[in-house]
Amino acid sequence: MREDDRSTGRLLTRREALALIGASGVALLGGAQPARAATATLPGCVVRPAQTEGPFFVDGELERSDIRSDMHGGNVRPGTPLKLKFNVARVGGTTCEPLAGAQVHVWHSDAEGRYSDTDVRRASATSLQFLRGYQLTDAAGAAQFLTIFPGWYGGRTAHIHFKIRLAAASGSNARSQEFTSQLYFDDALQDRVFAAAPYSPRRRHDTHNADDFLYRYGGKQLMLDLQPDGPGYATVFDMGVQA
Repeated sequence: MREDDRSTGRLLTRREALALIGASGVALLGGAQPARAATATLPGCVVRPAQTEGPFFVDGELERSDIRSDMHGGNVRPGTPLKLKFNVARVGGTTCEPLAGAQVHVWHSDAEGRYSDTDVRRASATSLQFLRGYQLTDAAGAAQFLTIFPGWYGGRTAHIHFKIRLAAASGSNARSQEFTSQLYFDDALQDRVFAAAPYSPRRRHDTHNADDFLYRYGGKQLMLDLQPDGPGYATVFDMGVQA
């Protein structure tokens, strides 16, 4: 197994995640599937598979909602607009409630399949940081991003990386927790997006979901349901974590 194929979620190893996926199709940060709360106003307590962080996470990203530009506000990456909203819920026992104050990190490639800052692990004054950033969830457990539909690169279907970090309680001996995974898109939708500029000048998209070595490990539970939104798309992703 390659080093970047391993799950980096501290509470759930890749082997543990795959064991859970094999048994039930899903994996949850630190716990088993809870009962859903009765009220429909709460974020969905949806368990999701952990997947690898990959080689391109950069610590110290900018706290921002619009992640299309570099850290200086320029170099806006062209692409089909995508509004991505996370609903993060705290789950435990039979309870489910919005989780406020969680860090939701997002990073992905541009229309040409390139990531920013691929040669660093921590951001600095010279970092570009396009298509990277994090938001803190609000009182409703929501964090929203404005980005573009990600491009693709050899051997991978289109995907978005995300990481959810939970700070340890004040005065607690417990360490902070994190959960890492990836988001995926319908194959037909990928084909439509990649047939238009600025994606179209590249060669034919060579990897779809069924051919992706990571998608096969729980990718169906990590699919985004995109809806048309002006010139682009919008989507909401529900995520339940134990905290």
